[in-house]
Amino acid sequence: MDVNTSAPERDRSFFGQPRPLATLFGVELWERFSFYGMQGILLIYLYYSAADGGLGISESTAAGIVGAYGGAVYLSTILGAWTADRLLGPERVLFFSAVLVMCGHIALALLPGLLGVTVGLILIAIGSGGVKANATSLVGSLYDEHDERRDAGFSLFYLGINLGALAGPLLTGLLQKNAGFHFGFALAAIGMAVGLVQYSVGRRRLPPSAREVPNPLPARSRPPVAAAAAAVVVLLAVLAVTGVLAADRLDTIVVIVSAAAAVCYFVVILASRRITGIERRRVLAFIPMFLASAAFWSLYQQQFTVVTIYSDQRLDRTLFGWEMPVSWVQSINPVFIIVLSGVFAALWTRLGDRQPSTPIKFAAGTVTMGVAFLLFLPLAGGGPNSAPLLGLAGILLVFTIAELLLSPVGLSLSTKLAPRVFHTQMVALFFLSVALGTALSGTLAGYYSPDRETAYFGILGAIAIVLGLALAAAARPISRLMSGVR
Repeated sequence: MDVNTSAPERDRSFFGQPRPLATLFGVELWERFSFYGMQGILLIYLYYSAADGGLGISESTAAGIVGAYGGAVYLSTILGAWTADRLLGPERVLFFSAVLVMCGHIALALLPGLLGVTVGLILIAIGSGGVKANATSLVGSLYDEHDERRDAGFSLFYLGINLGALAGPLLTGLLQKNAGFHFGFALAAIGMAVGLVQYSVGRRRLPPSAREVPNPLPARSRPPVAAAAAAVVVLLAVLAVTGVLAADRLDTIVVIVSAAAAVCYFVVILASRRITGIERRRVLAFIPMFLASAAFWSLYQQQFTVVTIYSDQRLDRTLFGWEMPVSWVQSINPVFIIVLSGVFAALWTRLGDRQPSTPIKFAAGTVTMGVAFLLFLPLAGGGPNSAPLLGLAGILLVFTIAELLLSPVGLSLSTKLAPRVFHTQMVALFFLSVALGTALSGTLAGYYSPDRETAYFGILGAIAIVLGLALAAAARPISRLMSGVR
C-alpha cells in the first residue's frame, strides 16, 4: 500500500481532517489576530486628530491608505508564492513571513508618527502576503484532487482565521480606547509572537512536500534576480522621495499594479510549455471567477474603509450607557463566520458531489454582496449616531453569508485548478483578485459621504448583482473548462 496516497483518507484526527491542519489553523489564527487587531484601529489612528492620539490625516486620504495597504498585502502574495516555488519552499517562507509580520507590529508600537506607519505597514504587508499564499497552499497540499473533505477543510481553516479576527479588534480596541493607539499595536505584536511559538512546535508535522521547492531557480539566474530586486527597491525609494508615491494616490497605484500583475501572471501560466492541455483549460476557467472575486472584494473590504467611517460617525454604538470602541464593529462579521462556517462546512460535506458547482457558488456570493449594499438604503440619510447597531449587524450577517459562499471556496478552487508547476502561484492569483478589490475599496471610499449614501450604496449594490447573474448564466461553459473539477 502507498502510505502517502492513503494518508489523507486515514488521517481524520482534527475534526475529521488531517492533523497538520491544526498547525496551520493555529498560526493563521494568531496572524489574523494581529492583522485585524491592528487594522481595527488603523483608519481612525490615521484620521483622528493629534489631541485624540491620531495623525490628523483627511478621511479620504486615510481610507485610500488603508485600501492601498490592504491591496499591497494581497499583492505581496506574488512575492511570497514566487519565493516558495523557486527558492525556499512554502513551509520556510511561511515561518519567515510571520517573523516579518511581528516586526511590523513592533514598529507601529514603538516608532512615532508616519515613520512607524510607513515601516510597520511595509513589513506587515510583505509578511502577511507570504503567510497568506503559503498557508493556503499548505492546506491544499493535505488533500488529493478528488478528496471531498477539501472544501470542508478550508471552511475549518477559515474558522481559525475568524477566531483571530474576532478577538483582535476587541482587545486592541479596548487598549486603544483606555491606554492609546500604540498599546493596541503592541498587543498585535504579542499575538503574532504567540503564533510563531505555536507554529515552531507543530511545523514538523507538515508533510515533506511542504519543504520542497517545486520549481527551483537555477543558480546562474540568482544574481540577475537579486539585482532586479535591488533595482525595484531603489526605484520605489526614489518614487517615494520625489512624491510620485503620494499618500492620496497610493490606492490607485495599487489598483493599476494589481491589474497589470494579474494579466502578466495569466499570460505566463497560459503560455508555459510545462502545463498540460487540461491544466491550461482550467486556468482559462479561473479568469471569470477572478473578475467576480475582484468585484466582490471591492465591496466586502469596505468594512475597513466606508463601514469604519460609518461606524464612527453614523452608528449609535451605545450599549447600556457605554459607548463601545469603533473597532468592535469589525468583530461582528467574525462572530457570524464562527457560527456559520461550521454550518457551511457540514452542508458541503453532506451534499458531496450534489453541491452546487464553484461558478454557481461564486455567482451567489457576488449577488448576495450586492444585496448587502442595498440593505444600507433604508438607513440612508440620517444624522450622526442615527443608524441602529442591530441594523448594521443584520447587514454584516449578509456580508458573512456572501463571504462564505465565495472566499473559502475561492481558496479551495485556486488549489484545485492549479497546474502542478504553478501550485502556490495560482493561490497568489486568487489573492491578486483580493488585492485588486481591496485597493478598489479604498478608491471607492473616496466617493462616499453621508449625503450621498443612497446613490453610493444603491449603484454599487446593483452592479454587483448584475455581475453575479452574468456569472451564473456562464456557469455551464465555465464548468466544462474546469475538466472534472467542481
